[in-house]
Amino acid sequence: MTASDITSYLDNLDGPLREIADKIRPVIDSALPEASGALWHGHPTWSLGDRPGRTPVCLLKAYTSYVTFGLWRGQDLADPSGRLVAGSRRMASVKLSRVDEIDPALFAEWLRRAVALETS
Repeated sequence: MTASDITSYLDNLDGPLREIADKIRPVIDSALPEASGALWHGHPTWSLGDRPGRTPVCLLKAYTSYVTFGLWRGQDLADPSGRLVAGSRRMASVKLSRVDEIDPALFAEWLRRAVALETS
């Protein structure tokens, strides 16, 4: 599975969801140059190393009316914005229904700190 699989997944999203994905993917790719992206469990996941899912950092998962941007160790991150919602285990995520809900600087900082947790 490759970045082209992610592109296919995102290209097949309906208009508003595709717009969200088109805005957030460059943020992920820029903040995680060392990560490999692949479809894992049916949705785009960016992981450290060459094995998808072995050390996952973040994911995008589309639903009917929103895209989830999730961080595997999101609960371990300080989040003064209060936007990250705790999920199972150590995950936290934000549901994006509109493009203007994406804060590239904030999301990139979350990603950088998430990588630091995995590499320290």
